[in-house]
Amino acid sequence: MQSKPDGDDYLTLFGRYRADFGDVYMEPEDERFRLLFDQICRILTQPSSFNLSLPEQFRRTAFRYLEGDEAVLAHMLNPENRHFMLSDLFDYVHLVQTMGGSWRG
Repeated sequence: MQSKPDGDDYLTLFGRYRADFGDVYMEPEDERFRLLFDQICRILTQPSSFNLSLPEQFRRTAFRYLEGDEAVLAHMLNPENRHFMLSDLFDYVHLVQTMGGSWRG
């Protein structure tokens, strides 16, 4: 099992776009966030110990999105849905990395 990506990789990627994603769901559609969503989906599908520790819903959505699943693509056409996923994932990873959690790499 790969050790990368890990939580720091996610936080670094998120940090390239903004410091806090707690309210990203309120942001208007933006090419940067579409690119970030695509990048996040790509690293979520990598086989790493950290990724396997994440809630399955994140990983499953990423796999289905990248595979072109019609239902997921239709759902993620709405920018608010993509932004909610980014916000939720950021919050989860940030909490695990800063407060500790179930994952230990």
